[in-house]
Amino acid sequence: MIQITQPSKNIELHLPNGMTLSGPRGTQVGEFLSQVKDDFSAPIVAAIINNQIHELTFPVELESTCQPITMNTADGARIYRRSLVFLLEMVFAEIFPKGRLSIDHSVSSGGFYCEVSGRAALTQGDLDSLKDHMKKLIKEDHLFLRREIPIQEAVEYFQQRGNEDKLRLLKYRSKDYLTMYSLGGQMDYMHGYMVPSTGYLKWFDLKAANGGFLVQFPRRHAPTQLEPMGDYPKLLSAFRQYGNWLKTLNIDNVGALNEAIEAGRADEIVLVSEALHEQHFADVAQQIVQRKARIILIAGPSSSGKTTSSRRLAVQLLARGVSPFPLELDHYFVDREKNPLDENGQPDFETIEALNLARLADDLEKLISGEKIQLPRFNFKTGRGEEGDVVQLQKGQPIILEGIHGMNPRLIPERWSDSAFRVYVSALTQLNLDRHNRVSTTDTRLIRRIVRDARERGYSAQATISRWESVRRGEKRHIFPYQENADVMFNSALVFELAALKQSAEPLLRLVPHTAPEYIEARRLLAFLEWFLPLDTSLIPANSIVREFLGGSSLKDFKIWRG
Repeated sequence: MIQITQPSKNIELHLPNGMTLSGPRGTQVGEFLSQVKDDFSAPIVAAIINNQIHELTFPVELESTCQPITMNTADGARIYRRSLVFLLEMVFAEIFPKGRLSIDHSVSSGGFYCEVSGRAALTQGDLDSLKDHMKKLIKEDHLFLRREIPIQEAVEYFQQRGNEDKLRLLKYRSKDYLTMYSLGGQMDYMHGYMVPSTGYLKWFDLKAANGGFLVQFPRRHAPTQLEPMGDYPKLLSAFRQYGNWLKTLNIDNVGALNEAIEAGRADEIVLVSEALHEQHFADVAQQIVQRKARIILIAGPSSSGKTTSSRRLAVQLLARGVSPFPLELDHYFVDREKNPLDENGQPDFETIEALNLARLADDLEKLISGEKIQLPRFNFKTGRGEEGDVVQLQKGQPIILEGIHGMNPRLIPERWSDSAFRVYVSALTQLNLDRHNRVSTTDTRLIRRIVRDARERGYSAQATISRWESVRRGEKRHIFPYQENADVMFNSALVFELAALKQSAEPLLRLVPHTAPEYIEARRLLAFLEWFLPLDTSLIPANSIVREFLGGSSLKDFKIWRG
């Protein structure tokens, strides 16, 4: 029977495993979840309540569904890393008040490379002191105080501290408030959610490296352990080259990019960025000519711009009197119904077994020996292979073979290994929001892929996001372990690309239903893209790597061969 009554003092929280928690209305979600924390395989750092991410300090006022976010998830790992950076920044400012800390780029084994300016480089002794103070605050479990303040108040705070990078960023803030976090009397803006207090940040280390230092943190598959730091000299060199490009452009953060666009410098930014890319392609081509390579392997993770890179490299080789033939690995996919499955029973498109390696080896042997063959073509809409072009190479004509597995020794017959030149391509952006809020290279590639998949493959943003976790898992297993096999690393990131992709990506992301699991990721990407002013895409040349994703590439159907 229906009757009027007073609201219950308690509310219920329904977990995915069927368990229901009951407690006083207004209780923080973290207090609810503390009752079941031992039921999860990794520490809980946030929660999804009614398909919205909330920090553990969020007061639950209504009966809700709740999914804990743990450190072994993508969102949980981001929250942990962001919170650790905030703690590092706060302690650094206290111990080294004249220094300036910049979070530069990620390292594959779990960590960020950091640079210090305004004072001498930190010694390992300095870092040990920094680490000891961080551990002291972690043991004492200080709260990260969160509050929303008017933009003008934030501007005045950063003006007092001389934070020009943050002032530049806030100049283009569309909202009239900013969420700030504080610890020990200091504040900063952190783009995204945080853990409630320092006590959550138990797993980290600081190590001197290459004139700066590394802040290590756990990776998702082992959320309470630190991996041994590997040696990645070629990857580090690629990041540093991009840093030099940013200095050439005088753009070292998103605020500076927005200022340049607003000042009418967009054409200059595009032209100089593209010229730097072209110069690098020319340098790589010269090395290939000197090596007299028969097979040129171009590899990299999803949406790194491998296809355009292979064709621009082909043009540079042609200009040096070498006529290469571009061969795309994507056309060697097995039919979709024959695709290998991952441990969850889902198609694993990233494993090397998703390629018809026997057909590829046979085609390479015949092409290099001068035989005429018919190549395959993979139809991504039907998921099946079709008949492609009939080709025959000239004597000595090299092959450019591009795809995600180009650095894997299993890809080509062993007898051709010494005749191969390997180029690893990835979008290794270092254009951060500000010194402490970095732009993830993974996010750049995901936005590229969302735009391209919608245009070329008919996928919604929701569909692309739903596949992304599988793509990332495949990259970690099948691509990243081989990246240092490269003879050359090519950084395909362009300083202006997110400003250009923004206009295509945002409408696609807004179409993700708010009830879908992918809505959380779509909302996160939209919040990130809000910081960028749009760039006129008509300024982007037809051979740009960005055109591979935006459309309008003059290299889309580009082929070079004779006969």
